[in-house]
Amino acid sequence: MEGYYDENRGLLLRCLRVEASTEPDVVGVCHCGECQRRTGSVFSVSALFKRENVHAEGPSKIYVRDGQEGRKVRMHFCPTCGTTVFWESDLRPDHIGVAVGAFHDPNFPPPTVSVWEESKHGWVAFTHDLAHLPTQRPT
Repeated sequence: MEGYYDENRGLLLRCLRVEASTEPDVVGVCHCGECQRRTGSVFSVSALFKRENVHAEGPSKIYVRDGQEGRKVRMHFCPTCGTTVFWESDLRPDHIGVAVGAFHDPNFPPPTVSVWEESKHGWVAFTHDLAHLPTQRPT
């Protein structure tokens, strides 16, 4: 998998590219079962940007899954390597979520919220201050 981070907070995974023109509104950790399955890890780390500050280029495949209360989540992934690059959610239609790990930036802002902690693995702990929510972040 090829990818790089640039000064414009751009993300390139082969053909699919997402750029955000601002800092994220929220950086969050999600421990829900769907994110665990999607990432193949015990949680996901996402950066949420206002939709108008995100630009996507290149082909993507879309996987639509059911969210809570009948809402949908549309995952856009690279058709070449299969990496989930960004997503759109009915819960927050004015935002785009981008996988923080794909930026490959060790200086990316840390998470400020941890959601779905009722599904969190007991050995996961954070050393910085952040909000802890048993289920999803309030709308």
